[in-house]
Amino acid sequence: MSSLNRFADPVYCIVRLVIGLNYACHGGQKLFGFPGGGHGTSGFFLTAGVIELVCGLFIAFGLFTRIAAFLASGEMAVGYFMFYVGNANLPTFEAKFFPIMNGGELGLVLCWIFFFFIFYGPGRWSIDALWSKDRSSAPSTNANLRSAAHGLS
Repeated sequence: MSSLNRFADPVYCIVRLVIGLNYACHGGQKLFGFPGGGHGTSGFFLTAGVIELVCGLFIAFGLFTRIAAFLASGEMAVGYFMFYVGNANLPTFEAKFFPIMNGGELGLVLCWIFFFFIFYGPGRWSIDALWSKDRSSAPSTNANLRSAAHGLS
């Protein structure tokens, strides 16, 4: 099974891409009515739509991944507790407590996936990784100043 470790980075990238784009679709649906119908763009739905669209795209491409995942996880937690657990129309405690009964499975699962992304980070196949590679290969400013100072003396 350890031979599968070599596929960990590309598979994580694919998972991040699929989850992020799927999440962005929810934001696009709320804000623009695309794909599919829209929920409306006022109040909480406007804020949720912006978070879902922007953070979904950032997560998908690995740009500011930890910050985007933090915001997305928080948004999904708030959504889960406000719209599923806090749903006054559910008749029993069990219906409010269990996600399978209150319809909040997707929100809960996305919340925990984004929470995992916070700690795992962008992975090797991401814009964040490309940026950090560029920064680590560039000489530091202090080294440039020291070499310039030696050249002057």
